[in-house]
Amino acid sequence: MTVRSFMVSAALLCCAAAAGTAGPGQPGAHFIENWDANADGRVTRTEAAEKRADLFYMFDQDEDGLLSPAEYDLFDATRAADMQANAGGGRGPLKTVHEGLMRAFNDSDGNGSVSREEFLARSDAWFDLVDRDGDGAITGADFGARGN
Repeated sequence: MTVRSFMVSAALLCCAAAAGTAGPGQPGAHFIENWDANADGRVTRTEAAEKRADLFYMFDQDEDGLLSPAEYDLFDATRAADMQANAGGGRGPLKTVHEGLMRAFNDSDGNGSVSREEFLARSDAWFDLVDRDGDGAITGADFGARGN
């Protein structure tokens, strides 16, 4: 197992473990536990950008600054498995989180590969989609039913 493969496996185990600590009925708890670096219950724009950079690094297995189609396929499959196991399959408000990490959202030039620059440049747009109440932080309130 390569170091990079080990990191991807470890990241998945951390996600699964964090999901087990979330209370039932708390919308977005799995996401917040995994993206909230300082554990204050809020994911800031900075925390989100840093986590996206970490995700890019984990899946850029050849470290060339580009998620090739094969690397992005692994990223998509890993996220889909995590969403299925820990986030109810990524339906409802969590669907926005998932869609904002998909290749179609991040591949600005449409060439099938996503550069680090492309991926990071989409961080603010992704954050704005997930921060539904526009208060500058992603919290459980952003995952509740519309109108809450």
